[in-house]
Amino acid sequence: MIAIVVVVVLVVVLLIAGILGSMDSEPEVPLRSDVIPDDVAKGTPATDYFKPVLHLDDWEDPVPMTGPINTAGAEDSPFITPDGNRFFFFFTPDVRVPAEKQLLDKVTGIWWSQKVGGVWTEPERIILNDDVALDGAEFVLGDTLWFASIRTGNYEEIDIYTAQYEDGEWGDVENAGSQLNVDYDIGEFHLTADGNTIYFHTGNLDYGENMDLWTTNRVAGGWSQPVKVPDVNTDSTEGYPFLTQDGGELWYTGTSKLGYPGPAIFRCIKNGSEWDPAVEVLSNFAGECTMDSEGNLYFVHHYFSQNLTTMLEADIYVAYHKSSSRSASGSAEGESSGTSALVFSGDALEPLIASSQERR
Repeated sequence: MIAIVVVVVLVVVLLIAGILGSMDSEPEVPLRSDVIPDDVAKGTPATDYFKPVLHLDDWEDPVPMTGPINTAGAEDSPFITPDGNRFFFFFTPDVRVPAEKQLLDKVTGIWWSQKVGGVWTEPERIILNDDVALDGAEFVLGDTLWFASIRTGNYEEIDIYTAQYEDGEWGDVENAGSQLNVDYDIGEFHLTADGNTIYFHTGNLDYGENMDLWTTNRVAGGWSQPVKVPDVNTDSTEGYPFLTQDGGELWYTGTSKLGYPGPAIFRCIKNGSEWDPAVEVLSNFAGECTMDSEGNLYFVHHYFSQNLTTMLEADIYVAYHKSSSRSASGSAEGESSGTSALVFSGDALEPLIASSQERR
């Protein structure tokens, strides 16, 4: 009996010491390169069975993003600020690992890089919780970071939160509220430049099997009743919206209409109060696009095995707009595969991948 008491007391002491130690120091974040398994091979255009295919002439052919962003792990869910100087993405070291283990690996989550002197800095992880959490699906408006998270205290399994950037740190984390997270159950989203309208995807509002695009407007005390985006939704899947700064173009990820495997990226152009028919811009496992003010198009590309049964890894690709200074400078010559899924995007993309396999 005495021995049991001693063991219990020792365990309690160790727990208290661990808690106090965590309060006195910042959590250590391993280098991304140190946690990628040795048996994960870096995907490159040379080894890619399903290279991204561009269908419009306004952009150069897509290439892997330069600098320290891409690794042999999975970089996903990209977001670039309009000025092109801040880049955010989700990272997990091994797409084979389930979400419950990603929660504990100390590296899976939101990372960001800043452009200094025209060069991207080494990405840093944005830690938004003192406890266990899995964060992703990030969007930034000014100094406010919107993101999705699996953590204690959620209304649902995945909730939307906000955080503020101040004095070089991201903090002041708040839940976005029960209206967005419970009543509307919004999925991945994009806010208009004025912050007053949210474009988002969900399959829950009308109990359909496929994701659709919806909008809700900021009103006194919260957000208006969502409505479907007119002229855009089909019997297929529309999700992961992106809206240009002027509100004139809506981009989204859906099932390829041209017979390519996996997700594809579509663009709709505003015509008065309506949207013109969507045009498929990028195909072959291209999704979740983001764009800077010069029209350079960033997106995630998933590498798959030749038989389409296994996701190998994911990188951020970019198609430079031919009118942009980046393209005009000729600096794209440095593009390469780099040196080196997300629970929110990987799971949601499964119906897109499955439907493309059925057509094949």
